[in-house]
Amino acid sequence: MCETYGLNLKLLLDNIRSSLKICVLLYFINMIKNLINKILYKINFLQSEFNKFFASKILGRKYIRTGKCKSCGRCCQRIYVRHSKNIIKNEEEFERLKPQHFFYGYLNVIDKDESGLVFECTKLNKETGKCTAYRHRALICRQYPMEEIFMMGGIITENCGFKFVPIESFEEVLNKVKIKTIISK
Repeated sequence: MCETYGLNLKLLLDNIRSSLKICVLLYFINMIKNLINKILYKINFLQSEFNKFFASKILGRKYIRTGKCKSCGRCCQRIYVRHSKNIIKNEEEFERLKPQHFFYGYLNVIDKDESGLVFECTKLNKETGKCTAYRHRALICRQYPMEEIFMMGGIITENCGFKFVPIESFEEVLNKVKIKTIISK
């Protein structure tokens, strides 16, 4: 009986040792996962800060464009086109500019308002919301929406997948103004 009891005790101790090894191993695996998550968080933070720095200091931007296209096609239906530094204002100007860029040949004038001519793109398939010239689309399409149009009062269409996020929050700008006010006193 004692030998059987001793054998059972030995098996029990072996099981406990194996369980402890597994527990220690799981503990270290969990610690490594937490460390990796912290590193990834810091990398994402640094990437975000670099993007803000690059956009504001190098490119002179005030906003960062986020999101992605939902292929709704609304952005292709009411377009303002900026040539050089100004939005195209009248049809005579547009006709004069047409030979300068292939994209202008895709456009039809549909309206005119205080900002200028409003166009729609003939390459939009209105049923699918997709561009029929997607691989060869113009730079204005590749860069949509552009901060310049947004800064001039243009809007991003409702339910668009893109949005503009200020590089500096209101609180950051306000704190800078407060500090400058204190220093100048």
